[in-house]
Amino acid sequence: MANFLLIHGSCHGAWCWRDMLPLLNRHGHTARAIDLPGAGRDRTPLAEVTLDLYADAIIHAMTGPTILVGHSAGGYPISAAAMRRPDLVRHIVYLCAYLPKTCKTMVDRRMEAPRQPLLEAVVKSDDGISYTIRPDMAREKFYQDCPDEAVAFAKAHLSAQPIKPQATPLTVTDTLRRLPKSFIRCLQDGAIPTEFQQTMTTEWPELTVHEMDCGHSPFFAQPGRLAEILIQTAEAQ
Repeated sequence: MANFLLIHGSCHGAWCWRDMLPLLNRHGHTARAIDLPGAGRDRTPLAEVTLDLYADAIIHAMTGPTILVGHSAGGYPISAAAMRRPDLVRHIVYLCAYLPKTCKTMVDRRMEAPRQPLLEAVVKSDDGISYTIRPDMAREKFYQDCPDEAVAFAKAHLSAQPIKPQATPLTVTDTLRRLPKSFIRCLQDGAIPTEFQQTMTTEWPELTVHEMDCGHSPFFAQPGRLAEILIQTAEAQ
């Protein structure tokens, strides 16, 4: 049986995996989710949150060989953690996530995309430390195909995202390149252009790339299908 650790993206928290945890656990796997520093119930001051702190939190939460699943902006933190403790990583799953590129920040990677659909929904804080997502645009960007109840739940839990971790470059090492990994593209993504998800994975072996016909939040839109892909990934190891 597999040990899953689910890592959220920008402005989210462990709460976004509420539908996934029981599905994975029901099949005999161990699935957990954490709040990254400054997110969800974690009270780390936003000004103190760094990419290193994210990696520390992930490493601390891993118990034995783990399948790391990172959604969206979570791609950078899981990569940072994996490079520091590859002995704890069984597999990495990038869920419509930003793949790190040497010496590039996550913001740099986002700006490489041919379109910037999320920018119009971003509201930067007056102190420049964080940003939030406009509530009136959250469904359009994140949850356009999700049940109304899930959208209401998510909008009530969205929080400020510290900018520093996403503006910190990451050096990709051979350690990360060698680790087994896969990518899940979301074909109706309203936040990360689908064509950019394809560009990031152009050179990946075909069997390591999966596609879901959904928006940016498959954990709400199609939790059953997402669980199926993750379980298949675990069984293939």
